[in-house]
Amino acid sequence: MNHKKIQRIMRKYGLVTKVRKRNPYKAIMQKRLEHRVFPNTLDRAFDQTVPFTVFCTDITYIPFQSAFAYLSVVKDIASGEVVAWNLSDGLEETLVLDTIRNMPRVSDDAMIHSDQGFHYTNPQYIAAVEALEMVQSMSGKGSCIDNAPIESFFGHMKDELDYKSCTSIEELRSKVSEYMQYYNCERKQWTRNKMAPIEYRDHLLTKPSVGVGFESVR
Repeated sequence: MNHKKIQRIMRKYGLVTKVRKRNPYKAIMQKRLEHRVFPNTLDRAFDQTVPFTVFCTDITYIPFQSAFAYLSVVKDIASGEVVAWNLSDGLEETLVLDTIRNMPRVSDDAMIHSDQGFHYTNPQYIAAVEALEMVQSMSGKGSCIDNAPIESFFGHMKDELDYKSCTSIEELRSKVSEYMQYYNCERKQWTRNKMAPIEYRDHLLTKPSVGVGFESVR
């Protein structure tokens, strides 16, 4: 039967069709299925000795004046060096994608460890990690101790950086940049032979007895 005839009959007898709407929960579930969680391959093996082999990453928020920003950081666990970072006023996926794309060349089968946050289970992030030929590892749900090295860095940075006085994100970005330079090149650390991260990295790279590093956590 022609659909126009059906419409005429419906109007004549006052018939109203119940329209089935799309179930929003199905869409949410579909999105979640696209996201993947990876096992905790690192398993708190923080005593690494080979630079550019095992990394940790996370996001923290930084309040300043009447606004706040988000800081994404990638840290080399062996040397303690911050190898990449990105600051943004939004939490879009580009925050973490641009961060890892700014990373230096890494060892074959290097590992990057994160929590199970939305950014790190996102298909775009997973593809970017695979493009770098890195292995993904994730903390157990609700266990920040599994990512202690990056949490420790954020704690020290917020204690030492005067970020609350910044009046704009540009000023904040400048201060964060200065702090990263100071942290990597000047801030000596007791657990790293009283060396700054870059100094300790060079020290590890020149040691004749450098171990396998990442292999030891597999």
